[in-house]
Amino acid sequence: MKERVLFDSEAINRMITRLAHEILEKGDDVYSLVLVGIKTRGVFLAKRLKEKIKEIEGVNVALETLDITFYRDDLERNSREPKVNTVNFKLDLTNKIVVIVDDVLYTGRTVRAGLDAIMEVSRPKAIRLAILIDRGHRELPIRADYVGKNIPTSSKENIKVRLKEVDNKDQVLII
Repeated sequence: MKERVLFDSEAINRMITRLAHEILEKGDDVYSLVLVGIKTRGVFLAKRLKEKIKEIEGVNVALETLDITFYRDDLERNSREPKVNTVNFKLDLTNKIVVIVDDVLYTGRTVRAGLDAIMEVSRPKAIRLAILIDRGHRELPIRADYVGKNIPTSSKENIKVRLKEVDNKDQVLII
C-alpha cells in the first residue's frame, strides 16, 4: 500500500487552533465545557484543544478520558470473559456541555459507543463532537459539530492520524 502525507504538524496545529476557536464561538458557557477524549489519539487531541482554549480564553476547561472498547457494537466478542471497562469520570457530566474529541470520523460507530458510555453515567446539557478528520462513509446518522478537515475517501482508502505523543510525529496519511 502506498502512503501519502496529507497534513504535517503545522497543518494539524492549525486545525486544532480552528477547532478551539469554533468551540468557543459556539457561545456555550466555557466554564461548563468538558472535553472527553476517546482513547487513544482522541485523548491527546483533547489535551491539545484544552491547552489551545486556555491560550485563547484563559480558562482551564475540564478534560476526561473515555475508553469505549466495551461499548463497540462492531467488535467480535469471542473472549469467554469480556473485559468490562466501567466509565469512571472524575467529574459529573450532568448539565455540562460535553465535547467528544476523536481523530477520525468514519462509520460513526465509535461516536455512538461514546454517546452510550456517557449517557450510561450522566445526563449532559448537550453533547457535541469535535473531529480532526471526517472521511465520510457514515453508517449511522452522526455528524461532527467541529471538523478539522473533510477528506472524502473511497471505501478502499484509509486515513491514519499520527500524533507525536503516540507515534513520535504529527501527520495525517491516506493509505
